[in-house]
Amino acid sequence: AGDQNLFTSLYPTLSQQLPREPMEWRRSYGRAPKMIHLESNFVQFKEELLPKEGNKALLTFPFLHIYWTECCDTEVYKTAVKDDITKWQNVLKAHNSVDWLIVVVESDAKKKNKTNILPRTSIVDKIRNDFCNKQSDRCVVLSDPLKDSSRSQESWNAFLTKLRTLLLMSFTKNLGKFEDDMRTLREKRTEPGWSFCEYFMVQEELAFVFEMLQQFEDALVQYDELDALFSQYVVNFGAGDGANWLTFFCQPVRSWNGLILRKPIDMEKRELIQNQEATLLDLRSYLFSRQCTLLIFLQRPWEVSQRALELLHNCVQELKLLEVSVPPGALDCWVFLSCLEVLQRIEGCCDRAQIDANVSHTVGLWSYATEKLKSLGYLCGLVSEKGPNSEDLNRTVDLLAGLGAERPETANASQSPYKKLKEALSSVEAFEKHYLDLSHATIEMYTNIGRIRSAKLVGKDLAEFYMRKKGPQKAEVYLQGALKTYLAEGWALLVTHTRKQLAECQKHLGQMENYLQTSSLLAGDSHLTEDERKSFCQEILDFANRQAENQGQKVVLPMHSFAQLKTLHFDPPNAVVHVGGKLSIELTLLSQMPIPVQVDQIAIHVHFSIEKNSYRKTAEWLTKHKTSNGVISFPNEVAGFPLSRNNLPGLELYEMYERSPSDNSLNTAGIICKNVHMLLRRQESSSSLDMPSGLTLEDGAHVLKCNNVILEPGVNKITFNTQAKEPGTYTLRQLCTSVGKVQFVLLHIYPIVQYDVYSQEPQLKVEPTTDSLLAGIPQKVKFTVTTGHYTMKNGDTLQLSNADAMPILYHPESKAVIYSNTREKIAESSLRIQSSEKITSISLPVAPTYHVIEFELEVMYLPSATESAVEKENTTNKEVHRKNREKQKQDNCMATVDQKVTIDCPWSIYSTIIALTFCIPFNAKHSLLSAGKRKYVQVCIQNLSELCFQLSDNSLKNSSDCTDLQLVPLNRESQQVIYSKQSIFFVWELKWTKELPLSLQCLFSVSFCPATSEEQSLTLKPFTYEFQVENFFTLYHVKTEIFPPLGAEYCKTGSLCSLEVSITRLVDLSEVDRDEALTESDGYCTTKLMYEVVDNSSNWAVCGKSSGVISMPVAARATHKVHMEVMPLFAGYLPFPDVRLFKYLPHHSAHSMQLDADSWIENDNLSVDKNVDDQADSSSIRSRGSLHSAASGEHKGLPMPRLQSFSSGQAFNCSTGMQILVIPTKDDHVLEVNIT
Repeated sequence: AGDQNLFTSLYPTLSQQLPREPMEWRRSYGRAPKMIHLESNFVQFKEELLPKEGNKALLTFPFLHIYWTECCDTEVYKTAVKDDITKWQNVLKAHNSVDWLIVVVESDAKKKNKTNILPRTSIVDKIRNDFCNKQSDRCVVLSDPLKDSSRSQESWNAFLTKLRTLLLMSFTKNLGKFEDDMRTLREKRTEPGWSFCEYFMVQEELAFVFEMLQQFEDALVQYDELDALFSQYVVNFGAGDGANWLTFFCQPVRSWNGLILRKPIDMEKRELIQNQEATLLDLRSYLFSRQCTLLIFLQRPWEVSQRALELLHNCVQELKLLEVSVPPGALDCWVFLSCLEVLQRIEGCCDRAQIDANVSHTVGLWSYATEKLKSLGYLCGLVSEKGPNSEDLNRTVDLLAGLGAERPETANASQSPYKKLKEALSSVEAFEKHYLDLSHATIEMYTNIGRIRSAKLVGKDLAEFYMRKKGPQKAEVYLQGALKTYLAEGWALLVTHTRKQLAECQKHLGQMENYLQTSSLLAGDSHLTEDERKSFCQEILDFANRQAENQGQKVVLPMHSFAQLKTLHFDPPNAVVHVGGKLSIELTLLSQMPIPVQVDQIAIHVHFSIEKNSYRKTAEWLTKHKTSNGVISFPNEVAGFPLSRNNLPGLELYEMYERSPSDNSLNTAGIICKNVHMLLRRQESSSSLDMPSGLTLEDGAHVLKCNNVILEPGVNKITFNTQAKEPGTYTLRQLCTSVGKVQFVLLHIYPIVQYDVYSQEPQLKVEPTTDSLLAGIPQKVKFTVTTGHYTMKNGDTLQLSNADAMPILYHPESKAVIYSNTREKIAESSLRIQSSEKITSISLPVAPTYHVIEFELEVMYLPSATESAVEKENTTNKEVHRKNREKQKQDNCMATVDQKVTIDCPWSIYSTIIALTFCIPFNAKHSLLSAGKRKYVQVCIQNLSELCFQLSDNSLKNSSDCTDLQLVPLNRESQQVIYSKQSIFFVWELKWTKELPLSLQCLFSVSFCPATSEEQSLTLKPFTYEFQVENFFTLYHVKTEIFPPLGAEYCKTGSLCSLEVSITRLVDLSEVDRDEALTESDGYCTTKLMYEVVDNSSNWAVCGKSSGVISMPVAARATHKVHMEVMPLFAGYLPFPDVRLFKYLPHHSAHSMQLDADSWIENDNLSVDKNVDDQADSSSIRSRGSLHSAASGEHKGLPMPRLQSFSSGQAFNCSTGMQILVIPTKDDHVLEVNIT
């Protein structure tokens, strides 16, 4: 508004300068700000251009009203300008337009011409006072805009900044209001009468505004929202929730000219949408064309191809959901044209290098176009043998008519989609050319980007085309390639469909062997119908019968398609049989055929091998290396599918040695893999499953056959019987099923299946029936005769050499049992035994080869008395020199005796020597007990076995038959039970009337039998134990007394007490006293003794000398007393200190151990480390004081006195076990009290 001439003069500069500088556009709802360039369209102010109420047009909306004036005269302002501005603002207020700006242009030239004008600020101030009281920034001054000066430039900059700010503010405000109105309109979509087309035009206007601002991303979002909204309505319609306005898009399709992407805006289709006359294809085409334009602006052409592919597939589905009537082939034409249009649009904005590098984005469109062209070819009869008929031609004319006239923008292009489709449908040759070009180009693209599956799928369609064109040779290549891929990846349905096509192709080519293999796979394919499977099976049977009649060549095919080996069962289960024995093998075959098949022969080819020393292997040794149940299961394999790398079996490695035949030295050693044929296979070896080349049967003499078998569909059991002839290992290698001249072969039976045939020498084994044999009682021994290759005849016997110590006990009811080599009981017969003085003859029952004869006999080992004594003496001598722990362990183990028996067998000229080990169940030991002069002998019997025995008739006798000695038993029970691991003690008192010899030979005997034995009639030899008692007379009587201090009634802790040791000689001089310690002078004999007072319990402290040497007269009732002081350390009843007595021998005695250098000196530091109970060991004396080390060095080489312990009973201490009461002292200290 205002001065139009003024604005016209400034417009060029204004339109050029306004979009030059960017502005930050801050939007509502937290959206990120953006930098934009404003470019405005200036229109002369007219009241009719102002928006009326309800008008939602955003593109024609006046965002800012500007009034231009260059008035410098006050009078002019009052008379004309002011009234004009007032009218202008009144019109704006009437239309609720609040965005306006007044621009006052100042010119220096007018200043010079007008001398009476007021200063410039007076006009501006008046305008601001009159119109801009509250919005002073709405009035802007532009100084000399047409001059090129710094002042003019500054004025322009300020003006442009203000203009951009106000313009952007108005645009943002009105845009937000428009979005709110659009949102409100969208929320009313559930109301009746709501129109998607109207809403479409509103939101598209918002997209146009964003596109005008070059905000292509925001513009694309608007079209995506419209796309999603429409798609949701279509999906809801398919689910039964349809909108009324969708009926406009359900009208039949009458035009299918494809997408139009060469125009920025397809106004023709936009007008159809605006008038609600567009079809579904029209709406989708226009919407995608706008999306394509914006994606090209955003430099994202590859997203165009991706969206196009989704659009084409979605349109096909939406037409079905909306049940739109579409002529046959019309949709194929639309898709084909659209694919090529998109591809050419992308090629128009990208160079060849970019296109080649992004084939993965466009190859889907190539493939879809190829598929639709193939459909059109089939529909229009362009692929049939005879060519199109009249009906096909009419259909072609209708389809071409639906394309309409070619669009002007592509009329001059030689390779436009319209021309390509029209040419392809014009003739058979043209169609074949276009289809092959598209197919080969698509396959090449898929292959280059590594999408092999898709390439094979297109190739499969191409093979179908060649089959229709009678070109099976070309079709086979594509079908084999596709089948190889599907097999490797496990696509079962695709494999089935491809095999059907391949079978037809092979039949046309006359490849009978390949055709039969494919037919067998299809006959066993569960994905086919029963009738289809039967037809393919019948093809195989017809060919087999024709070949049998014509005596044609055999055809060898893999077995996995015909039948599968599931299990194999051996009888006997361990798969071990002797020479001449019978073996049966039961196969479980799963027939894949849908009908029963008459099989001429089923054969198992067996490989025979003789391993070194295999003739020495017994049935027991072979059984350890076989399965126990005799059943071998084979892995499940889907017919026609190879094992994947993850399912390959593990390595079966075995050691291999080769030795020299001369000296048996090792020549070579290595490792062999027995299942290498299952491992060394190519990754894509599946083609061999359909192309049986190189299948050969092994030639060998060992073949197991089963003739005239009917294989029913499903599980079948076939039994093979064979008789072993040669010893060795038989490996089942191949399985062959013959149907006429067709043979189905399982090349390798895996896992490895073997059975062994052995030849065994006769053997005799004798072993106890229990863990160990006990001496002295009857024990059962088991005889096992393995006949091997020897036949037991009537009269064959085992000759056993008799031994006095081990008689063989014969029972008339003894039986011999005959077993087969599978432990099956065959027969039982009585055992005949004849005994003479030296030989025991056992008659063996008649038994065939490779059987086992078992029988049991009772034997009893009778150890002699001398053996027991020697054994005991040896054991005692060993125990003397070992530690106590070793002695205890020795005592707990039964002594063993080996008894050898020589046996003569009927099958050998050599005698067999066996050894039976018997254990002595008892262990005996004795001890001498004393009570003053009275003597007792104690015998301990220990049961070391696991049985319980009943003991009876125990006795102890003097072997020397001394009449002056009487052994009085203290155990008068006639029978006693001794339990396992327990002991029983027997005690006798020795009484004599005159002097006895120094040594007594004693013999202990006791009868025994098992406590659980029911047969007591058998007389068993008693257990005997012989021992010797020496030096058993009491020579010295030792008595110890402790007296409290004088004036005290009791001993107190910490107080010195008197200890008196009284040593009394009980007998006169005897033979036992005549040793080195005896001194004889004028008929008066003395001997030297050493005493030692020791308190091992640390209850007493010995003060003064604790040991000493005394000279003792060798005469009855001679007494020597020793006094010393002791101090009790604890209160309570304290045991007396121990008093030990030794013989004190001169240094030249050879019967005692040597002492340390200072041990002969009498001092208080001597200590005796001696176990008195040990009769054989001598005691040693060691110093406990500090003088030991020094004295041992100083007296090195001095003559050493020696100590000798008294035998058990020679020195009797009557104070052993006595105690004395010690009371605590009366003080404040805390004392420890020992209570015993």
